[in-house]
Amino acid sequence: MKNTIIIGAGKVGAALVNIIDQSDSFHLAAVIDPNEDAPAMQLAQKRGIATDNKWQEFSDQPIDVVIETTGNEKIFSSLRKVKDRRWVIIPATVATLISDLMEEQESLIDQLSAQSRKQDLVLRLTHDGMIAIDQNRQVIIFNKSAQSMIGSEMKDVIGREITELIPNSELPRILDSGVTEVNREQVLDNGRKIITTRIPMIDDTGNIVGAFAVFKDITEVVEMAEEVTSLKSVQTMLEAIIQSSDEAITVVDEEGKGLMINPAYTRLTGMKAGDIYGKPATTDISEGESMHMRVLRTRKPVRGVRQKVGPNRRDVIVNVAPVIVDGKIKGSVGVIHDMSEIQSLTDELHRARQIIRTLEAKYSFTDIIGQSSEMNFAVEQAKLGASTPATVLLRGESGTGKELFAHAIHNGSNRKYNKFVRVNCAAISESLLESELFGYEEGAFSGAKKGGKRGLFEEGNGGSIFLDEIGELSGDTQAKLLRVLQENEIIRVGGTKSVPINVRVIAATNVNLEKRIIDGSFREDLYYRINRLPIFIPPLRERKEDLSLLCEHLIQKLNQDYGRNIEGITEPAIRFLKEYDWPGNVRELENILGRAIIHLSFHESWINVEAIPPLGTGVSKPSKPREQSVPEHTLQKQMDEFEKEVIRTTLTHCNHNKTKTAKILGISLRNLYYKLDKYNFE
Repeated sequence: MKNTIIIGAGKVGAALVNIIDQSDSFHLAAVIDPNEDAPAMQLAQKRGIATDNKWQEFSDQPIDVVIETTGNEKIFSSLRKVKDRRWVIIPATVATLISDLMEEQESLIDQLSAQSRKQDLVLRLTHDGMIAIDQNRQVIIFNKSAQSMIGSEMKDVIGREITELIPNSELPRILDSGVTEVNREQVLDNGRKIITTRIPMIDDTGNIVGAFAVFKDITEVVEMAEEVTSLKSVQTMLEAIIQSSDEAITVVDEEGKGLMINPAYTRLTGMKAGDIYGKPATTDISEGESMHMRVLRTRKPVRGVRQKVGPNRRDVIVNVAPVIVDGKIKGSVGVIHDMSEIQSLTDELHRARQIIRTLEAKYSFTDIIGQSSEMNFAVEQAKLGASTPATVLLRGESGTGKELFAHAIHNGSNRKYNKFVRVNCAAISESLLESELFGYEEGAFSGAKKGGKRGLFEEGNGGSIFLDEIGELSGDTQAKLLRVLQENEIIRVGGTKSVPINVRVIAATNVNLEKRIIDGSFREDLYYRINRLPIFIPPLRERKEDLSLLCEHLIQKLNQDYGRNIEGITEPAIRFLKEYDWPGNVRELENILGRAIIHLSFHESWINVEAIPPLGTGVSKPSKPREQSVPEHTLQKQMDEFEKEVIRTTLTHCNHNKTKTAKILGISLRNLYYKLDKYNFE
């Protein structure tokens, strides 16, 4: 051991006394300071260490280290001048540094101790059990909650191998695999159920040094859940909810037999419990398929299915969901909504739309059905047209959907919030067409309204005007239309003042305008004006791959028109339809599907080959004899339906040439257009 003296008994000296006095390598021989009350002097005297007021008294003693803490240069110089000295002199700066480092070390040790005490406190007080093992599978952490759950004292656990404490412990596997396991259920030897998360403990070098588990006792939770979910409690609660609900509810078992209904269901359908309980799910269905049976068959819920139920054929919307317990279907629950008021409002809305349909565009590009390359190209061209102010010419056979494209182009343009005016150039007589298009001034002709009248071009100012069958315009009207397109202004009939207009023209034709130019019935200069962006809409025979999508869309539309619930068309029927060339295009397809739906009985929900009326293909189909039933509509209603069907068939036969159709039917063209509007022909 090295004999050491400390010169200077201040704060630094006192700190060094504590350090050296506890060291095994140094022996503190004395503390020297002229002030007897200095801290280090007092501390040395308490510990039996020699003290003095002069360091010279020790110059001849066997001293190895002298620590000078005063910082007095004279004392330090005197120490260095001692002859034959064998000691090492440590100056005050070094002594101060050592003292500061030691104080910092003690502070860090205190902080570490405090943190360790906090961690121990958390481990003891947390409600979650915690166990940790080291590399040898010995328990190194075992908190109070773990002690309570497992039933072992901490003093009997620490240092023991984990499987001695918990034979089915999975911590050794975590130690071997290094894989974390989250929220695993486990049953302890004492019967307690726990949910545990196990994680490996990995040091900074990536080595697994142990494994840690935190777990929660769920025994009471499981017992409570089992009590709450007991069959009797659930049944009582379910019945209370169903019976008190204002929604009409019906429940069937796994075999589709009535199990339960509520008072709201009785009020809606008029059927009581005795009419439903134990009876098949089809008992209350007046029209359509039982959604309960479909759900039991498919195990999938259905939403928003329209049906007629009860003896009064109440119109309702049905939502049905399966009841599945432990992976097995136990029945289904249906909720029924009355459609009477909704239908009334829908009818009023439909009538309002009919009134304003000439002043709005009803369709958008999403209403154009088709995935064929030909139709996709036409739609892309139409979208391009919608983004530019150029005049668009829609070309295609009758029934291909030219007006649908016109609607979509308007709604896809920046004019969509302004008017969309539709004009059938063939439906207005030549004498009236000019005044209808351009308007007239007061007194322009006999019968002219006082104050004059604005024309359709003025009505559509800021919006779009759709000129259908533009190839039927007379030469005089063509010349006036050309001026509108060139000058962006019109002159009313009987007027002299030009009226500026800003209207987008969308024209359509099903005739060959190039041939009309050759035979002189269509102006070439007008042709070049309207043919800035021609869009050719393919006929149905060139895109038969779209038949399935079109049928699905049209059946939904016809269901709304006829109040039916037809689900679709069979694959054999689609294949049969593809054998036909469809001269009347989509309009003819809608006609065929409408006729098929009309003749389907109310319990049939699919259109099959037998239901399709003759297509003119020469292919005969076996027809099923149908039972005669009492008519459900008035004589006038049936006569209207018959007249509508005759007009539709004749139009299809004449490829939708209205002049020829009117001639065959023996009525005027004006009368034909009246009936087309009456029966909502597009």
